[in-house]
Amino acid sequence: MTGSERDMPAGEGKASSQEEHTLPYWELLFREVIAIEVLAVVLVWIALRWNAPLEQLADPTHTPNPAKAPWYFTGLQELLHYFPPFVAGIILPGLIVLALIVIPFFNVNIKGENLWARNKTARLWTLGIVVAALTVLFIRFDAWDPLLPVWIVGSFMVVAALNSNRPGKGFRSWLGSKPLSFWIMTWFLMEAATLTAVGTFFRGPGWSWVWPWRS
Repeated sequence: MTGSERDMPAGEGKASSQEEHTLPYWELLFREVIAIEVLAVVLVWIALRWNAPLEQLADPTHTPNPAKAPWYFTGLQELLHYFPPFVAGIILPGLIVLALIVIPFFNVNIKGENLWARNKTARLWTLGIVVAALTVLFIRFDAWDPLLPVWIVGSFMVVAALNSNRPGKGFRSWLGSKPLSFWIMTWFLMEAATLTAVGTFFRGPGWSWVWPWRS
């Protein structure tokens, strides 16, 4: 072993030998164009294969009950069922947009490293406080369906913390290696999917809860 190798901090040589995999911009652009073309072909095939679920012409003398928004707004309509319009239509979407603007300016787990590699105990306490606060808020407004993704993601994050140093390539090791951005996006997508599904399939007259397999 040479003198320079002895003076090198532990792990630095290994990290420097593993260069980050990058792509030229033109190759990335080519892949994106191919993905867009494939998606366009799939959408056209679906449009030709199945008819759009259109209803009858609008009747100004008869308002359907319930009057549901398009599927991409059904999640927001579901939030309006629980929270006041100012909260569901302005404050919550505004906070999401503000977070997307502000978070990148803070160096919070931006390197894609293991979320639990540093300050595991403090981060677990932070997770518990956030989950408890959201639980109290949603229970206060009887919002049970948006609360379910909070509990699911929180439970998986605890499992990830307990297996953050687990060797191997199993599911728990995979969870333990995920950064903060993965968990934020997972929670956001689960909330959007849950609210949209509930508003589409489980809401009947008067926006009451109905089971879709019952008339």
